[in-house]
Amino acid sequence: MADPRRSSTVRRRRLGIELRKLREMAGKTAQEVTKELEWSPGKVTRLEKAQAVKPMVVDTRLLLDLYGVAKDDPRYEALLTLTRQARQRGWWSSYKDVLDDSFVEFEAGAEKIQTFQLTTIPGLLQTPAYAAAINRGGLIRDPAEIERLVQLRMERQELLEHEDPPHFWAVIDEAVLLRPFGTQADRREQLRRLIDTGPRGHVTVQVLPLEVGPHPAMAGSFVILDFPDDDPSLVYAETQHNSLYLEEREEIRRYSVIFQHLSASALSPDATIAYLAEMADRLK
Repeated sequence: MADPRRSSTVRRRRLGIELRKLREMAGKTAQEVTKELEWSPGKVTRLEKAQAVKPMVVDTRLLLDLYGVAKDDPRYEALLTLTRQARQRGWWSSYKDVLDDSFVEFEAGAEKIQTFQLTTIPGLLQTPAYAAAINRGGLIRDPAEIERLVQLRMERQELLEHEDPPHFWAVIDEAVLLRPFGTQADRREQLRRLIDTGPRGHVTVQVLPLEVGPHPAMAGSFVILDFPDDDPSLVYAETQHNSLYLEEREEIRRYSVIFQHLSASALSPDATIAYLAEMADRLK
């Protein structure tokens, strides 16, 4: 398996950010660059917004030359190398038949992941039985497709086993744990999966009790992704019909404040493990 910490999507995003900075420093608009290089409309914008699936080294070289970056400037070769890395295929490319957005790719490159889950256990902590039940609950009926989705989820979880894993912090609404699925053995297995995160320094799990009442994340689940090398953070919010990626600084700040509030209202990590263990004991 390819290194799960190498995300071509994150590198495309970094490349786009750097190219936009250079264009602005050169005092050029995207339209002016498009005209000077005789490119198709929107190509510059697609590169800068990381919408080009495989950015071309030749295109990066043309832009660097146009922006006046000398070949002996360290940025020149660094950005060409970044372009080559951004073209590499990640392990998730073999799941394109069931993968319909870029979240897994962003997740793979994050150094910190904070998530609040209102309806399901976080994907990185799901057991196969739970993942299968969630997909069936989502009206997926094809056993082969369900199997592929479960395989994808299990492979995602290898991220937490990496020698340099991200810090993963999850706050889970208590209602998620009270919703039954599968057999009692399946439910115990899922609870044990959460309990086993206790001794792991890079994984934090908290349960938000129902008795807390209304809270600032009643609108739905979300994930805050922080990246290395000062890359901008992202907020991912999934709805029934589409997925939203929020990048504005104020949006990141707002969701960070919400997550801090949820964490402060939730059971402590130790109290969460005790709660989960008691729940598992009741299922024997």
